[in-house]
Amino acid sequence: MTHTPQARVFTEVVLEVFKLSGLLTAEGDRLTEAHALSSARWKILGSIAQADSPPTVPQIARVMGQTRQAVQRLVNVMHADGLLDFLGNPNHKRAKLVALTTNGKRVYTQLEKSQIPWANQCAGHMNRKELETTLSVLRRISHLF
Repeated sequence: MTHTPQARVFTEVVLEVFKLSGLLTAEGDRLTEAHALSSARWKILGSIAQADSPPTVPQIARVMGQTRQAVQRLVNVMHADGLLDFLGNPNHKRAKLVALTTNGKRVYTQLEKSQIPWANQCAGHMNRKELETTLSVLRRISHLF
C-alpha cells in the first residue's frame, strides 16, 4: 500500500510539526532560562494562568497533550518551588485543583513580558491570514486525536 498524495503531504506536515516542536522547546528554554525554568514548566504556568478557573492535573495534561503522570511530576516540583498551590476540589476528593501562587503569577507575568516581543518579531514574518489558516489547520489535526 502506498500513501495517497494527501497522505504524503500530511506526513510532511507531521514531520515539520515534530521539527517545530523541538525548535519551539529550545526557544522556550532560552526565554525561561533567566527564571530557572524550562519551557515545560512555562507551559504548565500558562495552562493554569489561561484557564477560566483552577484546573486539575488531568485537565492540564489534556490541554498540553501530555500524560497525567508527566504533568503531575512537574506540578509537584513546581509546588515545592513555591510556584503552584493545591486547592480543595468540591467535585472530586482526590483530584486537587492547581493554582498559581503569588510568586507563580509574578514569574508568569515576567515570562509574558519576554514572550510578547518575541511573538511580535516572529509574527512579523507572516501575514495574519496565513497565521489564522495555520492555526485552523493545526486545530483540525489536533481534533483527529
